[in-house]
Amino acid sequence: MADLMTGKRGLVMGVANERSIAWGIASALHAEGAELAFSYQGEAFGKRVEPLAASLGSDLLVDVDVTDDASLDAAFAKIAARWDRLDFLVHAIAYSDKTELTGRFINTSKANFQNSLAISCYSLIDVARRAVPMMTQGGTILTLTFQGSNQVMPFYNVMGVAKAALESTVRYLANDLGPEGIRVNAISPGPMKTLAGAAIGGARKTFRETEANAPLRSNATLEAVGGTAVYLASDHGACTTGEIVHVDGGYHVIGMAQPENL
Repeated sequence: MADLMTGKRGLVMGVANERSIAWGIASALHAEGAELAFSYQGEAFGKRVEPLAASLGSDLLVDVDVTDDASLDAAFAKIAARWDRLDFLVHAIAYSDKTELTGRFINTSKANFQNSLAISCYSLIDVARRAVPMMTQGGTILTLTFQGSNQVMPFYNVMGVAKAALESTVRYLANDLGPEGIRVNAISPGPMKTLAGAAIGGARKTFRETEANAPLRSNATLEAVGGTAVYLASDHGACTTGEIVHVDGGYHVIGMAQPENL
């Protein structure tokens, strides 16, 4: 074990299983010495997260519904009762009705639009507001985005709008919290084989397409995303804030398929 995160404590929100991007981040942070707390939503996810958390030496788990103020307040009160400070927060939370992640964007319902933006974007503001008072020695807030925020991706639909709002939120929070020594950044992996990614229509085709055409001819790995999170959360990221850091094999720079795939 290295020690880039030794002495640092943080909350990881959004682990669903061992293939979750949040889990890759948590594993990398733990390997560098971080002490972790985990959130989950509901008993079913709690049963999945508990053994994973235990494997990283954590017994600090909080049940959180990010649409419920009382739930958020109770979760952060529980963390504050155990820890005197928080050094980092990982926000890996997003949601849309999967039936609207197929077909045409124009058919997005008002209810799902509002729900998707509330959970996928506004929740970052809500959790940051509660985490900041515990970041008494400065800290790092990380979230996850995707290139569908500023380029049209098949079937990403309302999530593209939500991620665009999330990226703007990162910049505004970075400016707000900078004077307190708190950095706010987003990591933008390419398509990954996760539970959330599988909900998007045509996910397998998108994964193959980006892998074949990215400059590195590969999609992101959990290890690569986790290593990026370590950099951003550690002292090495001390002067990096308001950034959208791409970990996508370089796919975001490509304007057309590689010659061999035309």
